[in-house]
Amino acid sequence: MSTATATATTRPGVVLADLLPASRVRDAALVLGGAVLTGLAAQLAVPVPGSPVPVTGQTFAALLVGTTLGARRGFLSLALYALAGVAGVPWFADAGSGAGAVSFGYVLGMLLASAVVGALARRGADRGVWRMAGTMILGEAVVYAVGVPYLALAAGLSASQAIALGLTPFLVGDALKAALAMGVLPAAWKLVDKR
Repeated sequence: MSTATATATTRPGVVLADLLPASRVRDAALVLGGAVLTGLAAQLAVPVPGSPVPVTGQTFAALLVGTTLGARRGFLSLALYALAGVAGVPWFADAGSGAGAVSFGYVLGMLLASAVVGALARRGADRGVWRMAGTMILGEAVVYAVGVPYLALAAGLSASQAIALGLTPFLVGDALKAALAMGVLPAAWKLVDKR
């Protein structure tokens, strides 16, 4: 491992994207790439019987983007994703677009969650298995803290109905996403350390 890499991976405040040569072009490409990744992952959608919200890869992608890019670039990436989707790009779940869907609150929650997990990653939360699990769980909680109340308001549901339709069916999938992140990101740092 080179001294530069050792310094980069052990220094606080570094996320995986910072290991690429710094430039405005890099940052713009990362922000655009994160938005596109989230849009593609949103197309991996499985309907949940009785719920207006499908299970998608969108949340996992949004949290992965925030963690690997850091809070600022992660937030900008999800902001681009949200704004382009509102403007008509069909890359929300099930090739949807616009702000009228009852599930749009989850998109707003992902925007905030990407910044939260990105800030934690800058503090080293993406380098250990258990810290990464906690980071993903916190990110998911932020998504639900915005998405479930929005669902209740947009669909005219009570709080208990919104929880039953917009949170409970997704907990097992979220645990699997957290487990995947627990392995992927710390492993990526180990690969960097070996170089």
